[in-house]
This record gives sequence, C-alpha cells and structure tokens, in this order.
Amino acid sequence: MALTSTSIVPVKSFIPSQSSLLLSSKPHQPSLFIYPTKPKSRYILPISAVHAAEPANNSAVSDKKQPQAVTPKPAATTTTNNAVPEKWTVESWKLKKALQLPEYPDQEAFESVLKTLDSSPPIVFAGEARSLEERLGEAAFGNAFLLQGGDCAESFKEFNANNIRDTFRILLQMGVVLMFGGQMPVIKVGRMAGQFAKPRSESFEEKNGVKLPSYRGDNVNGDAFDEKSRIPDPQRLIRAYSQSAATLNLLRAFATGGYAAMQRVTQWNLDFTEHSEQGDRYA
Repeated sequence: MALTSTSIVPVKSFIPSQSSLLLSSKPHQPSLFIYPTKPKSRYILPISAVHAAEPANNSAVSDKKQPQAVTPKPAATTTTNNAVPEKWTVESWKLKKALQLPEYPDQEAFESVLKTLDSSPPIVFAGEARSLEERLGEAAFGNAFLLQGGDCAESFKEFNANNIRDTFRILLQMGVVLMFGGQMPVIKVGRMAGQFAKPRSESFEEKNGVKLPSYRGDNVNGDAFDEKSRIPDPQRLIRAYSQSAATLNLLRAFATGGYAAMQRVTQWNLDFTEHSEQGDRYA
C-alpha cells in the first residue's frame, strides 16, 4: 500500500478568471481539482496561419528540382484473433482450468453434497462485499490502511468460541496500534470463517515407506496419516459450511454488539487478571 500526502490549498486563494475548476462526482476522489492557467497577454498577437509561396511564381523555388512523390507500399496486414470475452454466469467458473482439486471416489455423493450447498443460504451477502470493495478503494487511494490476519488454515478440532474471540481481539488490537501510528482508518479483514483448504505441491506424501494422498485441509480429508483419513470425503464440505456460518454469526455479534467499541480497548488486555491476586483485589 502506498501512502500519499496531499497539500490543502484554500480555494479562495485562486482567481476564478485565471483557473479552470472541475468538480468530481466520485465520493472517493477529491471534490475539487484546480488546473491553473496562464493569464493572456494583450501585447502578444496570435498567428493564425503561414502560407508558403507558389513554386510557379517564385524563381528561387521553381529552379530547384522538385522531389518525386513516392507512393508508400501497403503494409503487410496481420490478422489478430480478438476473442470475445464470455458472458459471466454462476456456472462459468467450471469452464476454467482449475488445479489442486481433490478427486472424490464417490461422484454421486459429491453431486448430492453440491446440491445441498447450492440450496443453502449464502454465508456472505452482496451488500457486505460491495461495502468491502468501497473500503478497499479508500486504501488504494492512500486514505486507509488494510490489515488482514488469521490462521493459515482452520480446522474442525480447534473450533470454539474462545478461539474465535481471541483472533478477533488480536485484529482489533493491531488495528488500534496501526490507526494511532498511521493516523488513518484501518480496514480489518479476517482470514477466517472458511479458510480450510491447503494447496499442496505434491499429490502424495510418504512416511516410513507408506505412500498416501496429501492432506488438503479439513474440508477435504483428515490430517491423520492413515488410508481412511486421507480419502476425500464430500461430507466435510457441509461441515465446513456449517462451521463458517457459525463463525461469522459470532463475529457479527462481536462487531455490532459493543465488544469492538473503542471504549473497551483497555478491557481487551485484562483477561489475565481474572484469576489473579491483583484481579481479586480490584474486582
């Protein structure tokens, strides 16, 4: 992210007759652009055109050998294949080449899971995505700072409310420090509530002479090094969806229920006093 600084210039200091003003209708751009122009001088006469003398009436010009007009050869035309971009649809991603996809042995069970997920409500709504897009635009113009954090990959075993709260609180604490140091708003993006998959450079891994499919995340297969755990299971997709929805539900409650308020910034660091002598003294 590039930070830019702009100097504030009073509009009254410019003379309207010597400046060109252009208003901007975009909310993320400055509302006023000023293009200074030089004042016209009354002592400079503009020249409209200059005409050359006719060769037939000018002996100095007519005595010289006139250059022969050369007809340029037509340039070789190259045909370019301008492919027309395909119209986007919900299913258009299936036409693209995708890597790191698991191979499910039971395709009927996999298709059944996809139908179940297709009929489920979305986890993130369009309004939230548009709001984030506007905030990211502010960061692109240098008016905000983007902070993104979270686990490398979420797991089913570590799913509980305390872990979600602690991760959310760390992002809040980091945001306060960055906002104080940078003197600008901080956009906090959590890498959570759906970050399960783990891409692998190799499709198989080997231990003590045993070769098994690689672990690709809890939404694909298990991390235990045995044949049964490493088989891709489509039912894990439904569990990942449910865990993601529950995580976002708790995060929305924290964000809008007062836990993320700046007035509570000092209380985020007092958990260690709950079971201590100092905490009992000042309780």
